[in-house]
Amino acid sequence: MNKKIGFIGLGIMGSRMARNLQKAGCDLIIYNRTKEKATALIENGALWASSPKDVVMKSDILITMLSTPEVVENTITPILSSFKDNALWINTSTINPSFTEMMGTLSRKHNIRYLDAPVAGTKGPAEAGELLFLVGGDSQDLAQAKPLLDCMGKKTIHLGTIGKGAAMKMLINQLLGQQMAAVAEALTMGKAMGLQEELLLNVLTATPVVAPVIQAVRPKLEQQNYEANFPLKWLHKDLHLSSISAYEVGVATPSLNVTKELYAKATQNGLGDLDFTAIYKYLESK
Repeated sequence: MNKKIGFIGLGIMGSRMARNLQKAGCDLIIYNRTKEKATALIENGALWASSPKDVVMKSDILITMLSTPEVVENTITPILSSFKDNALWINTSTINPSFTEMMGTLSRKHNIRYLDAPVAGTKGPAEAGELLFLVGGDSQDLAQAKPLLDCMGKKTIHLGTIGKGAAMKMLINQLLGQQMAAVAEALTMGKAMGLQEELLLNVLTATPVVAPVIQAVRPKLEQQNYEANFPLKWLHKDLHLSSISAYEVGVATPSLNVTKELYAKATQNGLGDLDFTAIYKYLESK
């Protein structure tokens, strides 16, 4: 692909996604609020842009991996008029469906093609190029984006119109947060009843009631190693966005709301920058 690819947002996920694009030979122009996070990419040939506006003015395709709807709005909406005509914006940020639909509408007004493409996966899959892309948008736009997504992920699922990718991502992270909290609570209770942690994990993860993700994060729980693959504060953010979506569609989600408040408490107690599995650490401390 000879197109110039812009990439904005080089945190835990974005930096690894951008590196995989580089490895595939893509010509990147990049921007991040903290330039230090872009050092390795620049050393490997990426062109540093002075601002988000500079990125979109020089790019045929823009990929964003930003933290919240507010950051997406504040970073991108002021520069929509600066995009190249008929440019493609692939937004891989985790944002709620109604917001991504609004971004799609604004993009069309500026003759920008928009793909709603959040990812399932954390730091490890991002580094290995094994993310799952959940895409909403036009099939022809996806066809153009697919070679890039294939550099960063192992599978792409087209879910329908703009907003449907975000909707599926809300459900995935909702279940992730609820499952992790439920298992952390069970482990804490089991230990209080005199059962050993290793035994609890051996038995619980061998049953069908515990999701496979718990086996994957088991070393973090056992070693109390909460270095962030997926920061707890961002899972709390996603649970909050999911609760907004539930309100918008008129669905009662009592267990979601309780789980959201649990992660809020953990964040307020200084655990937000740790991995989401640190909800276990929080419950153990109570």
